[in-house]
Amino acid sequence: MSTSAPPSNRFERRRAETRGALVRAARQILAESGDTGASIQAIAERADVGFGSFYNHFDSKAELFETAVIDAFEEFGQAFDERLTGIDDPAELVGAGFRLSARMADSHPELMQVLRRRGLGHIHSGNGLARRALRDLQAGIASGRFTTPDPVVALSALGGTLLALVELRFARPEVDGDEAAANLAEMVLRMLGLPADDAHEVARRPLPDAV
Repeated sequence: MSTSAPPSNRFERRRAETRGALVRAARQILAESGDTGASIQAIAERADVGFGSFYNHFDSKAELFETAVIDAFEEFGQAFDERLTGIDDPAELVGAGFRLSARMADSHPELMQVLRRRGLGHIHSGNGLARRALRDLQAGIASGRFTTPDPVVALSALGGTLLALVELRFARPEVDGDEAAANLAEMVLRMLGLPADDAHEVARRPLPDAV
C-alpha cells in the first residue's frame, strides 16, 4: 500500500487502520474480478470491519473503488521511484519501466491486476505512474533526447503499450516477459525518436538492483 505520515494519536491510528482495511479489500476485489458490484456488507466483512464503519470513510462504493485504484497506482509509481533513483536518462527510465512492469506481474500480481483492469482510464489521471511518465517525457523532449512534439500524445502511446504488455504477461504466461518487455521498450523508444541502435542498447541496459 502507498505510504503517508503516521497518525498522531490512537483514535487517528484506528481510523486510518479501518480506512486502510477497506481500501485493501477493494483492491483485492478489483484484482480478483474487477467486479465493483460487491455489497458494502461483503466489502466490510472482507476488511474485517463493522458495516457502519464504511460510511465514516466513504460516501459510496464508487468512491472506495476509485480510492483503491489511485492507491494501487501510487504504489506502482513509488516502486519505480525506489528502483530507478539515480537514473537521469529519460530514455533509460522509459525502457526500465517496461521491464520492471513485466517482472512485477510476478512479484506484485494483485497490484498489476488492478493496473490491467483499470489502467486505461488513468493514463492521463495525473497520479501514480502516469504523472511520473509525463514528467520523464517532458524532460526527454526538453533535452532533445525525444523528438516527439507532444508529450500528452506520447503518454497515450506509452500507457497503451504498457497496458498491452501487462495483458500479455497474464494472458500468455509462457511468453518470456523480460524479452517481450525489452522488445516493446525498444519499439517505443524508436517511436519517441531514438535511433535504432541506441534504442536497442538502452532497452537492454542492466536494471538497477532492488533496494
